[in-house]
Amino acid sequence: MDNVTSWQVVPARPAKYGEFPQTLDGRIVDALKRRGIDRPYIHQSRAIGAALSGQDLVVVTPTASGKTLCYNVPVLDAILKDESSRALYLFPTKALSSDQVAELYGMIQDMGAEIKAYTYDGDTPAAARTAIRQAGHVVVTNPDMLHQGILPNHTKWVKLFENLKYVVIDEIHAYRGVFGSNLANVIRRLKRICAFYGAKPTFICCSATIKNPKELAETMTGRQVLLVDENGAPAGERHVVFYNPPVVNAQLGIRAGSIPETRKIAASLLSAGVQHIVFARSRLTVEVLTRYLKDMVRDPLGNAGRVRGYRGGYLPTQRREIERELRAGRITSVISTNALELGIDIGQLDACVLCGYPGTIASTWQQAGRAGRRGSVSLLIVVASSGPLDQYIINHPEYFFRQSPEQALINPNNLYILLNHLKCASYELPFEEGEQFADVEDTAELLDYLKDENILRQVAGKYYWMAEEFPQAGINLRSASDQNFLIVDITDPKKHRVIGEMDRFTVPMLLHQYAIYMHEGRQYQVEQLDFDDKKAYIRAVDVGYYTDADLTTSLKVLDEFDREDEPGPLARARGEVLVSSIVTVFKKIAFDTHENLGWGPVTLPELEMQTTAAWWMLPETLESEYEREPLKNALVGLTHLLRHIAPIYLMCAPQDVNVVYHVKDTFTGRPTIYLYDSVPGGIGLSDRVYEMQDELFLRARELLTACPCKDGCPSCVGASAGPGAKKTLVGLLDRLLGGK
Repeated sequence: MDNVTSWQVVPARPAKYGEFPQTLDGRIVDALKRRGIDRPYIHQSRAIGAALSGQDLVVVTPTASGKTLCYNVPVLDAILKDESSRALYLFPTKALSSDQVAELYGMIQDMGAEIKAYTYDGDTPAAARTAIRQAGHVVVTNPDMLHQGILPNHTKWVKLFENLKYVVIDEIHAYRGVFGSNLANVIRRLKRICAFYGAKPTFICCSATIKNPKELAETMTGRQVLLVDENGAPAGERHVVFYNPPVVNAQLGIRAGSIPETRKIAASLLSAGVQHIVFARSRLTVEVLTRYLKDMVRDPLGNAGRVRGYRGGYLPTQRREIERELRAGRITSVISTNALELGIDIGQLDACVLCGYPGTIASTWQQAGRAGRRGSVSLLIVVASSGPLDQYIINHPEYFFRQSPEQALINPNNLYILLNHLKCASYELPFEEGEQFADVEDTAELLDYLKDENILRQVAGKYYWMAEEFPQAGINLRSASDQNFLIVDITDPKKHRVIGEMDRFTVPMLLHQYAIYMHEGRQYQVEQLDFDDKKAYIRAVDVGYYTDADLTTSLKVLDEFDREDEPGPLARARGEVLVSSIVTVFKKIAFDTHENLGWGPVTLPELEMQTTAAWWMLPETLESEYEREPLKNALVGLTHLLRHIAPIYLMCAPQDVNVVYHVKDTFTGRPTIYLYDSVPGGIGLSDRVYEMQDELFLRARELLTACPCKDGCPSCVGASAGPGAKKTLVGLLDRLLGGK
C-alpha cells in the first residue's frame, strides 16, 4: 500500500430505460424479449428512434453498454419492411466484425427471418463473394476492404449501392490520425458512388468516450449528426488503483521496473483464481510477461493454457481460438496489447492490470471496461513506468479523474492523403468539370495537377483515369507501409510453418538476424531475415535472455513554411522534413535481473519518411556559454521531457509524435529541437505545436522542478542524460523562458 498513490471507488450505476418506437416491427421486439431484453436502455431508445427517422447520429457510451442494438434494430426493421434494403457495417478489425456478425446472426435466427448477413473481407472465399454481392442484405467489412475491394468494383455491387439504407461505422474513436484521415476520404468516395446510384444512406456511428465525438463523426461523414450520449446501461462498482513502483535508488531516483511489478500483481491475481487481463504497451512486453506467468502455472506435462498472450502478428485462427477460450472461462490470465481494447466480446473478467499508462485517458477507460462487464465489482490497477507522462498521471490522479477524455484528431484534407483518394475516386467514376470532391474547394486545381502528371485525361468535360496501375493497391489506410513480413518457423526441417506477421517499420527492431523473437511466451532466434522476399526464418531456442534493438534517427529540413523570431531567445519555425531511421545494434537482456549480457551489430537498410515538423532554434551563444557535453546532456533531457509532455497537450497517442535535437543543426546553424509527426505527410500535430509557442517549455520546467530527485533521474531527464543534466537544464529553461 506504500506504493499506492490513489485508490478511487467509482460507484455502481443503475439502469435507465426507455421504450421501443411504436413503428418498430413486432418480430424484432418479440425476438429481443426472448433474449431477455424487455425494454431498451434510454440511449438505445433514442438512437433507434433517430435512425428510423433517417437522422445521422453518433452514439457515445462506455464499453459493454449495448451499442450494437442501436444499429442492428433499425437495420433489421428496414429489411423486414422492404426486402430490397441493404446495409453496410464497417469495423476497424476483422476480430470485431466476426464477433458482431455472430450476434446479428443470433438475432436473425431468433426472428426466423430470411435475412442474409455476411462478412466480406480478405478471408472470404472467392465462391462466396458473388453470392454476397447479389444477396447480402447486411455486408460486414472493414475500411481496407471497402477501399480496395468494394468501391473500385462498384459495378459488381449495384444492388448494394442502389438500395443502401444504412452505413454503420463502429468504434469510431479508433479512427485517429492517419487511419481516420484515410477513412474520412473513403467515406467521401462511398457517398459519391451512392449519389451516382441514387441512394442517400443514413450514417450510424458508435464511439467510446472521447472529448469530441460529434466533431469527429461530422468530419468523418461530412454531415451534421445527432449526439446520443446519455448512457442508460447499468455498471457495477469499480475500484481504480494507481500504483507507483518503489524507488530502489534514492540518489539516482531510479524506480523498480513496471514489468516486474506488473508480474507480481498479475501473479497474485492468478494464484487467487481471479480472471483478469493485463494490457502492455508493446509486443515485447506482452511476450516477456506471458513467459513469466506461463512458467508459474506450467503442469508436469509442460501445459500452461491458463495463461495466453494476444497481440497483432498472431494469425487470425489463433486469435479467434484465444477469444473463444476466454469466453468459455478456460483462460485465467490474458496478456494483450491494445488489440483487445475494442469491443470484442471476451466474456466476463474481474480485473484489469495496465503495465504502464496507455497514453490517453480514453484508452485507459476503454481498457478498464474489459473487466466487470456483468455489473459485478471490478478492479483496475494502473502500474506506472518511470516515464514522465506516467509519473505525471500517477502523482496527479486528480488530472486523470477530472480531465475529459482526449480529442481524436483527423485531417482528411492532408494533401498527401487527399491526392491519393482523389486518384481512387477518378478511377471509380470520372470527375465532371466543376464537380467538387466533398467540401474540397481546390478539387479543380488538384484534378488539373493529376492531368499534367498524365494520370488523368480530360475529354468532353470529364476527367478520366488513364494511368495503367490500380491506384487503390498502393495506399495502405493504416500505415505508411503495406509491406508485411511473414514469420516462418523452421524448427522442424520437414515442416516449415508461418506463425505470424509484422509490418515493415517494426521488422528492423524485432526481426533482425540473431534477434530473440517471442511468440506466446516461447523463444525463437531469427536465423535469417530476407528483406527482398519479406520473410523472417526463425528457430525455437531456450535461452535466458531477450533482445532489444537501438534505433538511430536523423532528420533533414526539406522546406520551411513559417518562421517567427519572437522577441526573446526562442525562435520557432515549421515545415517539411525527411526522417531517416536505421537500427545499428541490439542488446541482450537477461530475464529476471534485466542486466545487459552483451550486444551485436544489425546490418539492415535505412528507412525514410517525409513528414511535417515544428522546430525551436536556441540562441547561438549557448555553445560558448556551456561546454559541449553539459549542453548535450541538457538537450537530451529536454527532448525526453517534450516527447512525453506533448501527447498530453496534443491529446494524441505518444507514438504519433517524436522529438530529436541537434547541438549544431546544419539547416539553422544553431542548437535546435525538432518535433515531428510520426506519420508520412503529417496529420497536423506539429502545426498545433507551432501555434502553442513556448507552452511546452513552460510545462517542461514545471515537471522538472517538481521532480523530487537531486540531480536528474529517468522520470525527468531520462535514463540517457549524463550527470548534471537537471541543474543545467533548469538554468537553460529559465534563460529561454526569460522570467515567464
